[in-house]
Amino acid sequence: MQYYMDINNTILQIILLAPPILLAVTVHEVAHGWVAEKFGDPTARMSGRLTMNPFMHLDLMGTLVFVLTRMIGWAKPVPVNPYNMRNPRKDMIWVSLAGVAANLIVATLSSLVYHGLGAYSAINAVTLPILLIARNSVMINVGLAVFNLIPVPPLDGSKVLYGLLPPELAAKYAEVERYGFIILIILVFTDIIGKVLYPVIDFIINLLI
Repeated sequence: MQYYMDINNTILQIILLAPPILLAVTVHEVAHGWVAEKFGDPTARMSGRLTMNPFMHLDLMGTLVFVLTRMIGWAKPVPVNPYNMRNPRKDMIWVSLAGVAANLIVATLSSLVYHGLGAYSAINAVTLPILLIARNSVMINVGLAVFNLIPVPPLDGSKVLYGLLPPELAAKYAEVERYGFIILIILVFTDIIGKVLYPVIDFIINLLI
């Protein structure tokens, strides 16, 4: 009996987590590509990545981290060619921040759904799953936004920092990119990132829900 209860709980968790995770990674990556195109780079559209099909954007490791932490993770980066832009260093700052902004917008909208439905609807078999999905959406989108601000390649924060640094320092910083993924995995699985980011994530989540 306990075995079947555990299976049912796992299935329920997947049902409640999958929609907000898929939405979060999709809007994040589409926002990058959309803003890049506004600055003159059509690479994302030409690569078929300006789509709301979430399976075009999933990264296996990033999704696994999402499932394990329920707050932080990453998607498959949308291809962007800065040299198609008018001012590559400056424009890439806005392209990088677009994904973070998109997630914070979705988190805010999810918060409105959560509070609106909770305040004006009776809790029943229909509204409860929507409430839980909306709550998970707030948590996941806030987590993804904050996590991506870390200045470690390939996260968005690294591209923002690269664009803000003087050219000489930016060139040296770019050399870190080859080790970025290894650094990131170490920071995640040693919980260094968690200890630094979770207080920030919790603070924003508490403001919203």
